[in-house]
Amino acid sequence: MSDADSPHDPGVPDDEIPDDEFEPVDVFPESDLDLRSGADDCYKCSTCDTNCPVAEVDDEFPGPKFQGPEQWRLKRKDDRDIDPSIMDCSNCMRCDDACPSDVPLSQMHNEARAEYVDGQMSKLSVEYWRNRVLANYRKGAWLGSKFPRLTNALANNGPLRKLGEKLFGLTAEREFPAFATETFREWWAARGGAQVQSDDKRVAYFHGCYANYNTPEVAKAMVRTFEHFGYEIVVPEQGCSGTPMFANGMLDDARRDAETNISSFSDLIEDGYDVICSCTSCSMALRQEYPELFTFEGTADVAAHTYEALEYLRIHEDLRGALAEAEVDGDGEDLAYHAPCHARNQGLDRQAVELFRDLDGVGVEDVGDSCSGISGTYGWKAEKYEKSMAIGEEMFEEMDEVEGQTGMTECPTCAMQMEHGTGYEIRHPLEILEAALVEG
Repeated sequence: MSDADSPHDPGVPDDEIPDDEFEPVDVFPESDLDLRSGADDCYKCSTCDTNCPVAEVDDEFPGPKFQGPEQWRLKRKDDRDIDPSIMDCSNCMRCDDACPSDVPLSQMHNEARAEYVDGQMSKLSVEYWRNRVLANYRKGAWLGSKFPRLTNALANNGPLRKLGEKLFGLTAEREFPAFATETFREWWAARGGAQVQSDDKRVAYFHGCYANYNTPEVAKAMVRTFEHFGYEIVVPEQGCSGTPMFANGMLDDARRDAETNISSFSDLIEDGYDVICSCTSCSMALRQEYPELFTFEGTADVAAHTYEALEYLRIHEDLRGALAEAEVDGDGEDLAYHAPCHARNQGLDRQAVELFRDLDGVGVEDVGDSCSGISGTYGWKAEKYEKSMAIGEEMFEEMDEVEGQTGMTECPTCAMQMEHGTGYEIRHPLEILEAALVEG
């Protein structure tokens, strides 16, 4: 009898088995959803393993197949713990994209990681508290943004960074991203909110943590570009998307913020708004991870009405036509474009290249399908830093081949890695769009 079979008399036809004879297998007791069918869909082809960037640089990492369906099967035996290597998964989710059987690998990883952190990781360990701080970046960013100049000076003090690595496990090799002197939400409030009113073109902006506290220029570009096309924009109260929490096994924290976000945005959807994200990890969380992991009322509606910003405009507006008549001022700019892993999972990996390739004043070159390696908080951990740089090496080399010294990506942490590995300035596609259509 295989794991997929429910125990019953082999002489009784399947269609005569009483319905109450089967019970879902409770492997991860805190999860909202049962994963039995997903595990049984895996036929061990190992395609996920061959597409895993961590497995490519770390021979000791067992890979997504073990971390997902194999570990799920082992966990059905009460004497099995979660393997500690689950914390070496970067949550890039490339395994989901690669799997020919649609096995919910990243969902399995997220739930296994959460059980490992809850039941096996010491709550007194430096690793646990380091990961908790990284997972809840929004809380630290809120405090840091109150005193941005002081925070920026202290965070990038060389001796303090080395002390942070020694005592807290944060790599000293990276410069901390600067906090803006005015957050996006402060700018939004100061301008008086929406400047365009519309009954039929309405979007609710999920700006995420980084665009609010660190790169408000991206969020402003989103607002100005959408208003250029006549959209009424609302910026509701919101928590973190949960992406760094999923990656660090802090599923309870993610559930808390997800409940806030689902409640806030589902109400707006009923009023005719779609949800727009300027970060592909945020749109990925709302679209895929929320319905996989949570059963709040309104979760499916939010997932179905969430879009990445450029994607939404390409669907609803004639962007190609608008850009055919536009140009970016200056001597021209050659952009090295990197598609984030979470953009690939949504089928968005070519959109920026296709959109901007005919824009006057801009040249765009795709730097390949490799992972950047930073994977959110992964590359900020001292013990993961060298792995993250090894994963990103192919991207760095491809960027060096591009004529210019400017990169482009939709993911803020990919942008950190691109800048760190090459020294290039990194721009968001929305900033290019704004320069062409609004400022031009």
